[in-house]
Amino acid sequence: MVRINLSYQGGLRCSATHAPSGNMIQTDAPLDNNGRGEAFSPTDLVATALGACMGTVMGIVADRKGISLEGMNIEVRKHMSEDTPRRIARLELDLQMPVPHSHPERKLLESAARGCPVHHSLSPDIETVFNWVWA
Repeated sequence: MVRINLSYQGGLRCSATHAPSGNMIQTDAPLDNNGRGEAFSPTDLVATALGACMGTVMGIVADRKGISLEGMNIEVRKHMSEDTPRRIARLELDLQMPVPHSHPERKLLESAARGCPVHHSLSPDIETVFNWVWA
């Protein structure tokens, strides 16, 4: 169990503290939802968590297999629903991999990414699209 402490700061902003490390982040409502858009929105953090989780899990698998993933880049594009209730409708990820398409562990890396805990935690109503770009 990990504890995260949140404090509403006013002006549609929150401060969150990761209790084990003391690291802090700020959130702000997005411009299209009454905020100033000056920090990650809560739904931005969901999108960020997916990309970071996929990268981390692939890193774990790559370390076990002696594969270097240094230089891997993941871009996540979050699309909100046009209807109500307001929600994440689609997450599109571009995964730029520093290994070739022909790498013998390519399928294992792809499977690890799709099997990350955040991906498994998302609603099946959220469309996820993975665009793999291999070196």
